[in-house]
Amino acid sequence: MKNLELMALNIKYFGFELARRLAADLPVRENIGYRPVGLGWKPSTQADLESDWCAYWCAQLGIGVIFHRKLWEFAYLLQGLAENGVLEPGRRGVGFGCGEEPLASYMASRGVHATVTDLSIEDASAEGWKQTGQHLTALESAYKAHLVTREVFDALVSHRVVDMNAIPPDLTDFDFCWSVCALEHLGSIGKAMDFVVNAMATLKPGGVAVHTTEFNFLSDDETIDNWPTVLPLRRHFAALAERLRGLGHEVNSLDFNVGDKPLDRFIDIPPYPGDPSQKLERMNAHGDSAHLKLSIDGFASTCFGMIIRKSLS
Repeated sequence: MKNLELMALNIKYFGFELARRLAADLPVRENIGYRPVGLGWKPSTQADLESDWCAYWCAQLGIGVIFHRKLWEFAYLLQGLAENGVLEPGRRGVGFGCGEEPLASYMASRGVHATVTDLSIEDASAEGWKQTGQHLTALESAYKAHLVTREVFDALVSHRVVDMNAIPPDLTDFDFCWSVCALEHLGSIGKAMDFVVNAMATLKPGGVAVHTTEFNFLSDDETIDNWPTVLPLRRHFAALAERLRGLGHEVNSLDFNVGDKPLDRFIDIPPYPGDPSQKLERMNAHGDSAHLKLSIDGFASTCFGMIIRKSLS
């Protein structure tokens, strides 16, 4: 038992070191352009972050490619929007649980109108989001000067307080909606799946929704539910897809393959940045965290993306 913390440190250190070396060995790709790849519902993988399409979106965001699932989420979202033709000047999008994402600034740089939403400050404080820096306390948090001028941002980006469990009925007529790692915090898996369905009401006929969330990928039965962070299983996503199809919406193909490369097999363990226990982080000279898969209360989880096109009727 006395060696458990040192064992955890060893696992984290060598996993991060592998991720750093693999990122350093990635080819330099200059003048890389956008191209469709037929993105469907899928989990994050090492192969994705090694791909040209991920490299393109990281470059667009001014971010170097590292093997971290948050970068995958950003790339997945933008690729999904681009493949469905809604990342174009004059389009309108609404984001949920936006925190401090760079996405609205990037969208504005392309002439897209973006409405970013989050909980009220009071509700966010109650949930702990404000303290951890993941809450959009003001429109200012969404502004990224390296992506767009202040003038363009102010003209195209707006902010609104929204509870994802009770989307206002007047939040409608958007070309697309999105959420990045937000719906798993709605209180239960049922509420998370309901949100995906309910968010379709914000779209025009033919509009596109792109969401990412957690995926408990090593279990078919046991998971975390009715908790601040919940972990959907494969069966929850499959049932959601059928539910959406039953409502007439178009659902891209479902792929649950979590990859077979080294970083697909590395499941990071706590503590993570911001964890109140910093003992292991002090022992780790690098003090960073680069992972595609991680343990959440003992369950192996990764990011999972979903793309849905609203019915035309």
